[in-house]
Amino acid sequence: MINLDDLEAAIRSALPVSHLEIEDQSNGCGESYAIVLVSEAFEGKNTLARHRFVNDLLKAQIAQMHAFSQVCYNHWSSIASIRTSKPSKVERG
Repeated sequence: MINLDDLEAAIRSALPVSHLEIEDQSNGCGESYAIVLVSEAFEGKNTLARHRFVNDLLKAQIAQMHAFSQVCYNHWSSIASIRTSKPSKVERG
């Protein structure tokens, strides 16, 4: 199990974040998280490369979870997609 603050700290310490949404989908148990992440570190990477990049950065944290989903955008991707999500916690740059 990992708490939301630890997951956020791991993400923010690993790469520059323009926008971050984290949702605990396990009713506060810390077993299932969904993230929406915008970072300039994704520039030039396709979706699969972005996901592999995040999976590698968060390997230790993901190992403590039952489920993890992610939506990753580069800095210039559509903000309209982000507005449709329903995060429990929203952090910006």
